[in-house]
Amino acid sequence: MTTNNESGDVGFSRRQFVKTVSAAGVGLAVASTSPIFGAAAASHVRKRYAIVGVGARRLVYQDAIEKTYRDHIQLVGLCDTNPGRLAEAQRRSERNGAIPPKAYIAADFERMLAEQKPDIVLVTTPDATHDKYIVSAMELGCDVVSEKPLSTTAKKCQRILDAKRRTGRNCRVIFNSRYIPPRSQVKSILMSGEVGDVLSVDFHWMLDVQHGADYFRRWHSHKVNSGGLMVHKATHHFDLMNWWLGDVPLTVYATGKREFYTPSVAKRLGLSGSHERCLTCPEKDKCSFSIDIASESLKSLYLDHEKHDGYIRDRCIFRPDIDIEDTMNVLVTYESGVPMTYSLNAFAAWEGYNVVFNGSKGRLEHSFVYGRGGLEDQVKTRFLPLRGKPKEFTPWVVEGAQTGVDQDMVKDLLSPHPPADPYLRAADERAGAASCLIGIAANRCFETGLPVKISDLVTGLTRPPFPPVPPQGGPIAMPPRPRAGGG
Repeated sequence: MTTNNESGDVGFSRRQFVKTVSAAGVGLAVASTSPIFGAAAASHVRKRYAIVGVGARRLVYQDAIEKTYRDHIQLVGLCDTNPGRLAEAQRRSERNGAIPPKAYIAADFERMLAEQKPDIVLVTTPDATHDKYIVSAMELGCDVVSEKPLSTTAKKCQRILDAKRRTGRNCRVIFNSRYIPPRSQVKSILMSGEVGDVLSVDFHWMLDVQHGADYFRRWHSHKVNSGGLMVHKATHHFDLMNWWLGDVPLTVYATGKREFYTPSVAKRLGLSGSHERCLTCPEKDKCSFSIDIASESLKSLYLDHEKHDGYIRDRCIFRPDIDIEDTMNVLVTYESGVPMTYSLNAFAAWEGYNVVFNGSKGRLEHSFVYGRGGLEDQVKTRFLPLRGKPKEFTPWVVEGAQTGVDQDMVKDLLSPHPPADPYLRAADERAGAASCLIGIAANRCFETGLPVKISDLVTGLTRPPFPPVPPQGGPIAMPPRPRAGGG
């Protein structure tokens, strides 16, 4: 059940679970006698958190709870399908100087809530299971923080929206992309009115053959688990656009296909075909896409724990059973009437994106290139008025962090006194639904070849909060005449 890095629920008995965790040398229950906290730091004073899904993504939250914000919050429960990784998470607590939380097998999720009484549950499980834990937690009186995407199907999304209305509990969806400084800068420029009314958008995202390929070897490679890249990955991008525009989607039309990560391409690359996994692949020395699952980081988190749930982290990216797309094109029409063209390619030569906002006062161009494969990080943002000299913007940065992605996000999420945020980067279940439903609609388009209305997928979805934007339709300054000769 691990965040973005593990397969879905796998049966495992309580007896096996206790035996495995005990063998790992970490008790299920630990008395609150650690001198690190002292008598004054009574547990009831601090807000109580539990994490369900203890894969790689949970580390940023666990470390922040147990180190940065330990005086204000505490981690009281861990839950997962894999007891080996639960034991590893408890050892992480010890290394953090914290009391290891009690560990629970996935079938005992509700028992964990009853016994540990967390105020907030952090959901970092595979995408298709988010609704299960979000709904159960809210119904049992907890607020919820979930990794993106909110869900993978319209039905599951509806369950969450209904549970929110029924219980009144809070649900927050983590979109760490909003916190990357250059993207907040784009939001600031759009809010300033410099672009005028946004009339159309072009948005193109590239995943390189290092990052993109990885989705085809993990649990993401089956749409039943991840919703495909249109949901798992593109929900970040769709949320960015919804937030940038301060708007919500109305209709979606999309096409998608898988043409690179296939057995036939493996043969064209000089391999005999696809295999089961990199670890046992007879051609791994010939394949530049292979990964070493026995390396230190992957071994301790995955290879060492395969025996518990059978999850294989290094499956062949050219397998015939993969059912997600690697090439996708989408047209979204927003409630304001703004059309957005979007593409996602998962086997590009470089990683990053280009986005263009065509406005009534000019054109805002923003590009972001990740430094890999011989490239350096590149961020460019410029405004081109209808006529006149382009304006170059110096990219916003965060000192000590290349992107600042998790630093500000964690502060906003976990700090007892989060800083005021004029960009309203915190997102709730409405924003989560508005983004993942674009991908869900795109998947339906792939199947039917027909456009999809968002309102046909769910009911009761209202607009999420967005920062104010300049009024649309106001006066526009006449651009200067072109110079003689058309220059």
